[in-house]
Amino acid sequence: MAASLRLGRQGMLFGLRLSNFNNLRSTHQWQDQVRHFFQSPWVLGVSPLKVQMPALSPTMEEGNIVKWLKKEGEAVAAGDALCEIETDKAVVTMESNDDGVLAKILIDEGSRNVRLGTLIALMVEEGQDWKQVEIPSPDAAPPSEAPPATEAAAAPSAPSPPSPPKPVTPGPLRLSPAARHILDTHGLDPKLATPTGPRGLITKEDALNLLKTSPAPKAMPSVVASSQPSPISAPAASPPPPGSRPNIPPVSVPGKPGAPGTFTEVPASNVRRVIAQRLTQSKTTIPHSYASIDCDMAAVIQLRKDLAKEQIKVSVNDFIIKAAAVTLKEIPEMNVTWSGDGPHALDSIHISVAVATDKGVIAPIIKDAANKGVKEISSNAKALAQKARDGKLLPEEYQGGSFSISNLGMFGISGFSGVINPPQACILAVGTSRPELQLCEDDQTLHTKQLMTVTLSSDGRLVDDELASRFLDKFRANLEQPQRMALA
Repeated sequence: MAASLRLGRQGMLFGLRLSNFNNLRSTHQWQDQVRHFFQSPWVLGVSPLKVQMPALSPTMEEGNIVKWLKKEGEAVAAGDALCEIETDKAVVTMESNDDGVLAKILIDEGSRNVRLGTLIALMVEEGQDWKQVEIPSPDAAPPSEAPPATEAAAAPSAPSPPSPPKPVTPGPLRLSPAARHILDTHGLDPKLATPTGPRGLITKEDALNLLKTSPAPKAMPSVVASSQPSPISAPAASPPPPGSRPNIPPVSVPGKPGAPGTFTEVPASNVRRVIAQRLTQSKTTIPHSYASIDCDMAAVIQLRKDLAKEQIKVSVNDFIIKAAAVTLKEIPEMNVTWSGDGPHALDSIHISVAVATDKGVIAPIIKDAANKGVKEISSNAKALAQKARDGKLLPEEYQGGSFSISNLGMFGISGFSGVINPPQACILAVGTSRPELQLCEDDQTLHTKQLMTVTLSSDGRLVDDELASRFLDKFRANLEQPQRMALA
């Protein structure tokens, strides 16, 4: 009896030890499964390949997503076209730098003013599950926009408006023109500005700082777009006192006739913003010098008629491009650009031709124009002009010109002056041809001439008046005698 009890107790102890071992083993297996679960891409997500907004032109600061050429889940190879991006010059196709799968489009088609470096899409490597791509969290808001929690808890009530700055020491006020314009426009007292310029001059920066610290006007008009306009009209504002000047011009309401003094805000496109920056840079940093000359276009007009009989169609502008290129070859001192450290002499002659488009003026380039015939120049100019109007110019087709030509003769403009396109040194402005009677010195008889006025705008740092005069004289000789261009 005792032996049977002892064997039964040993059997129970063995069974308990075996069950503990199985439980321990199953516990390790469960931990391994949990560890594998949390380390799997299904939970953590697949590490993405980031696609950012690239700089597709030297002056590009932001771009517009025109169209996505790949869909989510579609395989992408290096060099494949991902999307079309509108830069400040044209619509450029963005190519992929990696092989993989397009997993997530973060910026949709039609998005405008996307800054450089902005994340626009995510890709994953081949063989990975693109649906489980890990989407990066958006950047945190700057601290200036989100007040600290302690301040919010300490002051739950609405913050009081900032007190206006105290006037500076009395004395005669000295304002720069820009500061005076800003202060007058916003109705600010110049005595509240803190002058930082020489001898107590209030600069533009001082006026802007005062504008930032000043409280917003209470009666500032605003237009809030709503889906259901309110039938109740706003009360009429009290008329300003006689002789006073309104702080801000009233904003016109869409769909209603504009009152006197109202305006409508028009958003500026990327092209318009860059044109404004470049023109401002040119007129404020380049000393422009101007010289004009009249050219007799009779020989060119007759040559065009002769070529038309042979089914060769070229324009007067094609001859002007050829004449300018040949003249630059004959006077290489004109084929220069200006950089920060001084003049740069160019070996190649690339002529930029201004083309008007719906979005603004762009200047595609006729490369090596001096070595091309008029017919080849004509075909290149037509193809580039069409690509410019369609917004399909490549960066290398509008960057790197050495001399610009702007022709407004087809619009009936007799003459004008162009603005230099930096870093170039010159631009030739071309007007329309006109018949004029002139006295021939040989036989003292009157003859009709087809005169065309061209005006050369040149950089005074690179081209002096004597050099500009020699260029125009050579240009006129090449244009009035087209056979010289073939021999030059």
